[in-house]
Amino acid sequence: MKGIQEKKIDLYNPTDDHLSLRENVSAFAKENLDLQAKDHDDDESFNKDLFRRLGAELGIFGVTVPQEDGGMGLDPVASVIIHEEFSAYDPGFTLSYLAHEVLFVNNFYHSGNPSQRAKYMPKVLSGEWVGGMGMTEPGAGTDVLGMTTVATRKGDKFVLNGRKQFITNGIVGQVFLVYAKTSKDSRRTTSFIVESSFPGFGFGKKEEKMGMRSSPTTQLIFENLEVPAENLIGAEDGALTHMMRNLEIERVTLAAQSLGIAKRCIDVMCEYSILHREAFDKKLIEFGQIQRLLAESYADYQAARALVYDVASKIHPENRNSLGAASAKLVSTQMAERVSRNAIQVLGGYGYCREYPVERLHRDAILLSIGGGTNEAMQKNIAADLKKLYASSGM
Repeated sequence: MKGIQEKKIDLYNPTDDHLSLRENVSAFAKENLDLQAKDHDDDESFNKDLFRRLGAELGIFGVTVPQEDGGMGLDPVASVIIHEEFSAYDPGFTLSYLAHEVLFVNNFYHSGNPSQRAKYMPKVLSGEWVGGMGMTEPGAGTDVLGMTTVATRKGDKFVLNGRKQFITNGIVGQVFLVYAKTSKDSRRTTSFIVESSFPGFGFGKKEEKMGMRSSPTTQLIFENLEVPAENLIGAEDGALTHMMRNLEIERVTLAAQSLGIAKRCIDVMCEYSILHREAFDKKLIEFGQIQRLLAESYADYQAARALVYDVASKIHPENRNSLGAASAKLVSTQMAERVSRNAIQVLGGYGYCREYPVERLHRDAILLSIGGGTNEAMQKNIAADLKKLYASSGM
């Protein structure tokens, strides 16, 4: 209608702040993450200096922390933007960023008290300290209530005993949010802030992995480790709520990593098949088989991207969306594996060699269907949420 201007809604950059963030992060990633990614993958080493630059130069720690408390004051969509742009160049390094930013900073800020925040937030927001989270155990992954790590109350301290398995940032971290039970028979969990400098804190072996090799993964070992009672987060036996709440932003940022991987793979195979590679006097894009691989990859990426950003826009600490988060992770991680595999096929022998990044991106993509809850768990969670939804509505 005349005189009425339609407001353009950008799902991927809902505000000028989001667009500016994307532009800055994308430029930084292309200039800094891309060049070092292969070497740190080959060496299975963590780039500490680059990690600290994220705080000193970009200021992208504390994305979901209010500005008055030293953060960026943004939302899960901003977190998704960072994880997508970074993962186009180095998903492994981005995984360490996720463990610090989402698993520790976001979870800790929204679950800790003011005195705990005053003590720890400045160190993790600056990047001086690297954070992580200890949930998975050697015998308990998706079944978080099956964990055996126990924290026994003794006066003004808790004594922690147990092991955590597959912990991102384990060997390079200074502070961790650790989940435990207050008794062996308990079906509830309690969370604590644990510093790696506490006596009784140890590391197991550094895992040798198929992908995400620039992100260190180790066991955490607690042997009569004394944690001050003031480091208890929330109430005893009360960690399940904030554990599940944080899983939702974890899952959409893992899904965002899948988006970044797919985007880069599509760029590589398009440049290769459209601009460079020829066969039988024709560009590779002229062959129907290649057209199918490119077309399906692009369409799958765009569909998954719309889902992830839509779900992220509806996540808030006070607004649960477990159905959406599980769906976004399931769809996106499967998509990234297909797209990265398609990219290898389009490039042929070159795709299988390390001259191009697609073989590394494919290896990295596989972890995303395991971490943050396996895709099989996502299927189970989606079915359970749908069952509740339809049972409650009487449909």
